[in-house]
Parts: sequence; structure tokens; C-alpha cells
Amino acid sequence: MTTPYEIQTFAVIGAGNMGSGIAQKIATEGYPVTLIDLTEEQVQRGRGIIQTMLQEGVQRKIFRPEQAEAILSRIHATSDWNELANVDCVIEAVFEDLGVKKSVFKRLGKITKPECILGTNTSSFYVKDVAAATKNPERVVGLHFFFHPAKNRLVEVIGHEKVSPDAIQAVWSAQESIGKTPITSADAPGFVVNRYFVPWLNEAVRLLDEGVADIATIDWAAKKAFDIGMGPFELMNVTGVPIAMHAANTLGRELHSFYAPADGLVRQVEDVKENWNLSGTPNEENYDAVSRRLYGVTFYVAGQLVEEGVSTVEDVEIGARVGLRWAKGPFQLLNETGITEGIQMAKETMALYGINLPQKLLGAPGAGIPITLVSTMARGDLKGVWINRPDAMNALNPEVTKQWKDAFIQAKNKNPKGIVLGGSGKAFIAGADIKFFVDHLRANTYPEIESFTKDGQDLFRSLSEGSTPVVARAHGLALGGGAEFALACDWIVASPKASFGFPETGIGIYPGLGGTQRLPRRIGLPLAKYLVYTGQILSAKKALAINLIDAVALFSELDHACSTWAAKGSAPEQMMPEQCPSEEWEVIWNFFANYSVDEILSGSAETGDDPRLQKSVKMMGHKSLHALQMAERLFDEGADLSLKEALALELRDLKTIFAHPDALEGLTSLLEGRRPSFQTQVTA
Repeated sequence: MTTPYEIQTFAVIGAGNMGSGIAQKIATEGYPVTLIDLTEEQVQRGRGIIQTMLQEGVQRKIFRPEQAEAILSRIHATSDWNELANVDCVIEAVFEDLGVKKSVFKRLGKITKPECILGTNTSSFYVKDVAAATKNPERVVGLHFFFHPAKNRLVEVIGHEKVSPDAIQAVWSAQESIGKTPITSADAPGFVVNRYFVPWLNEAVRLLDEGVADIATIDWAAKKAFDIGMGPFELMNVTGVPIAMHAANTLGRELHSFYAPADGLVRQVEDVKENWNLSGTPNEENYDAVSRRLYGVTFYVAGQLVEEGVSTVEDVEIGARVGLRWAKGPFQLLNETGITEGIQMAKETMALYGINLPQKLLGAPGAGIPITLVSTMARGDLKGVWINRPDAMNALNPEVTKQWKDAFIQAKNKNPKGIVLGGSGKAFIAGADIKFFVDHLRANTYPEIESFTKDGQDLFRSLSEGSTPVVARAHGLALGGGAEFALACDWIVASPKASFGFPETGIGIYPGLGGTQRLPRRIGLPLAKYLVYTGQILSAKKALAINLIDAVALFSELDHACSTWAAKGSAPEQMMPEQCPSEEWEVIWNFFANYSVDEILSGSAETGDDPRLQKSVKMMGHKSLHALQMAERLFDEGADLSLKEALALELRDLKTIFAHPDALEGLTSLLEGRRPSFQTQVTA
């Protein structure tokens, strides 16, 4: 599986706010990036924007001073376009003028190497029109970033008729590598998110124009209805009122007069030339009138763009939750409103513009439009099964587990060469959904927790059954249940940015999806105890050193590496290692092989002034003593049993661990972002 495209170096054309933000994000993720503009003054201004942003990050304790310096050192600002000759991916982020963009791409086509991917950050034009300016349109893709690109994780990846599938795959992997959450869009006006977000803003202005409500009321009602932090007028003030009008003009020109800017928006930009006045007190009596119109527009446009094939229901949802930071996407809002009522809202609203609803809405089942949290697709020569909850770090809950099981069975029945498992966004799987546990503990509905855990164990056990090899593609965080998910696979292949950890004892519970049994069978009992007792998170490199994973591969080579390991077939049954995998880990191995939890926490365990052991003891001091002791019991009792018998122990003790006060305290503290106060304080 060879491709001419391998992205390790980046460049950004345009040193304004958007371009400098894109460059900052790339450099933050550890990649060298060249920031280019027409003059030295412009590029130094862009570098200054980045420097200011990084200083603010230091003040807010997002970065340490040395981290900010390292990020800035990876950014090379220059006005010499000849320095693009050997770059792997160039992202254009210049002013939204088609003529300007075409001239940039014509120049890039001459300067860059043939295997360099050229990305346009256009939000207004067809990617195919920009690509037409080059002799090699197959390497031109749309990469629509969202403001602020150093913070907002969403990016829309747009192809066109002449683009190479290899280029799309390479740039998709590259976006993952810089911490972005990519979604797919057809080459259509507004792409995915702006297609419904801009009409949402525009409808707010029309409500003002018609006298339905004032700005304060509209913003208040929108925040309440959509569970968001800023209303449409405040958002326009933040992002730029002229930008909203420009986007509406583009959609109106390409699609329908319904999308054209409201009269009040045009006046605000051309006559008033100021931000909206947000003062005033909301009139709560107007909530229904405002919310029904905003819902109606959103439901209509979301349904229409899916019906046209611009995007999928799932990517529309991800776009809203990740890009716009809405608590719920349009289709989830529609389903929760109720299909009948939601369609009525859309009918009422769109009747004002003489527009009929798409069949996607009219033909929706009474239970609601299905939103798939797990999808299947071709991944090279393997079948991919992907969790699509990037805003929730792909956390596992009962619905995800059910959909995943169905998708896995579907993929397996097609007799592929292998199945590769992954997650969208920056995480592989960041664990189980903590809120699910807290809600059921507070409601005293423990059987739901037991059922979920049992279903999870059954699902994980099915991964290694049969002759079809299953590979975990861990490209980001694999914590708790996510790490256990990976352990249940035949092979684990990770990107350099993947990380693995078992933080459960720090929140009052133990790993209940095989972590206390599969982990020691992979890396040995002493190291398994070390990871679970301390909650230490390992980088991919360290995980490989102790055989927790099978391989580390660059993002550009990750899919190929998964295919290579799948070709080995199913993994043989694992025998628990009895020797330390490397000399570097012997001190930790011997310590946790020789001392119990109680001995370590009482201070009677000899650390020999070794800083790693002292750190381990200190970390254990912040855990739940009850959880530590139960984990130790499971480790020791399961060591001499078959895997099937050992896994049953985790279910046997599940009620005991969740019934203890430390479980609710630990889980709740994680949701509240504070340090837990466990019932029995541990002193080490």
C-alpha cells in the first residue's frame, strides 16, 4: 500500500489571524512549519500574533514558558516563497478573493514538489475552482479550519472530482496528527457547518427586523434553546459582523434567496458599521417565538444538506459539537424535540420563504433520525470500525457498546483480511462515560452499571474470537476502558502521540473491562500493578518498551502498519511474562513484585531513594485505598486462572467496588474537576 504523499513538514500561506493560528497549531503539535506572506513585515506581524497568543497561554498556565519557546522555535517566518520547494503540505489561508487564491495556487504549482499536497482554507468558493489554477488538481484539497484554529479542533476536509484519494487520506491523517477532528464535506456552498450556522445567524437578524424580539431576547432564547454560551448577535460581534454578511452573500448567490443576508445585517455592515448593541433585558415571553424559528431553520438546512449528499448525519452532528461547541447537534435536537413537533417547526419557518421540506425530514421515522456513533468503512485492505464521539473523547456508554457490537459483527461477516478499530478526533477511546456511572449511582440503579460492564466484557471477548485478526489503531489517548479495549485486540499499533493509562484507582474503582487480567498477561504482573496502582500514563514509546503495544508508526504510515500486523493473523494466546522486559524497568518490576499495597502505603517498602519508586509511592497516596486493595486482590487471585475465569472475578466484585463511597466521590470529582476526598485517606 504505497502512496506518493507523506506529510511531515508544513507551510502556511497568509500570516493573518487565521493563517498564523493554523501555523501555531501545527507547531504546538511538534511539527516544523513555514509561515509565508508577501512581505517580511507581514510575516513578522503574523509571528508576533503567535507570540502574543503563546504568552497569553503561559499566563493562563496552558503552556510552560519553555513550551511556548519551543513552539515558536518551530515556526519559520519568511517572505521567500522558494523555501516551499521541499515542503510536504502547504495550506493557503489568504483573503477570501477567488482571483487572489487562484494566483497563489498557480504560483504554488510551480514552486512546490509534485507530491506536495496543496490545501485551501476557503469558506466561500468551490475547491474545484481553486484547484483549476494548478496543473496538478489531483493534489489540491479543501481544508476549512474554524476560528480560532489554534484552539478549535474541527476541520472540514473537502475533495473534488479530480482529487486523488491518496491525497485525501494523507491530509486526513495529517489533520489527526496535529490534533484536529476532521469531517468530510462535498465540494458545495457552505460545506457542512456554515451551511446551517450562517442561516441560523441570519434568521436571528430577521427576527429582529420583523420585530419578533429584541437582540437581548433573541440571544437569551438562543442560548437557552441550543444550550450554548453565546447567542447569535454576540457571536457575530466576536467573529466579525461583516464575515457573517459575506458568508450569507455567498450562500444566497449559490443556493437560494433564503440564504441571502437579512436587510438588518446589510444595514449593520454598510451603514452602522459597528458591532451589535447587546444591551437590554430579555423578554422571556418571546422564548417560543424565537426558539421555534431558530430550530426550524436549523432542522431544515441540516436535513437538506444531508439529502443533497453534502455530508452525513454524523458529520453534521460532529461539526456542531466540535466546531460550534453546541451541546447537541441539529439532529439530536430534532430527535429530542420530537420528530412531529420538529418538522412542524421547520414547516412553519420555511413556509415564510416558500420552501418545502426535504424528504430526509418528511420521511423520518417516528423514533427519530438515527445518529450512528459507530461506523464501518474500508481502511486500506482492512475493514475499519470507528467510534465517532470526538467531543466526548469517544467515551464508551451503553449506546456506543451496542452500536459497536452491531458494526463489528457486520464487518466480521464480510470476511475481511482483518478489522482495524479506531476513534475519531484526538482520542482512541478515553475510557468509559463517567457521567453514566455517576447518574446511576445517584439514582441507585446499580444493575444498569453491571449490565453495561457485562456487555462490555462480552464485546471485548468477541474481539479475539475467531480467525479474523483485529488491530487496535491507537492514535491518541487510550485510557481506562480505552486501554482495555486495545488489550482485547490481537494487535495494538500506535502513533507516536498515543498514550496509555489506567486511572481508575484514582477515581475510586478498578479496571473492570479486563484491565486487571489482560494487562498482566501482556506485560507481567509487577508492571501491571505499577500502572494500575499509580495511574501512570505511558507514551507510545514507553508502552512499546514494556510490550504493552506491538508497534509505533508515524501517522502517515499508521494504516499500512495496521495492515502489516493484521497479515500476521490472530495473536497466539498470551502467557504471563515472568521476567522484566528490559533492564530499565527492573527496579519498578522488583518493587511491585515484592511489596503489597499495604506495605507500600505504610512506608515499610524499601524504595532505596530511587526517584521513580518515590514518585510511585506518592502517586499511590492520592488513590482510593479501597480501590487499590480490591485491584490487588483481583491481580493476585486471577494470576493462576484461565483468562475466562479471571475475567469473571472483575464482574464478581463489581457491586462491592461501586457500593463503596469512594466510587461516587471519585467519579463525581472527575466530572467536577477537583481532587477527590476519599473516605479512608491514604498516607504513604
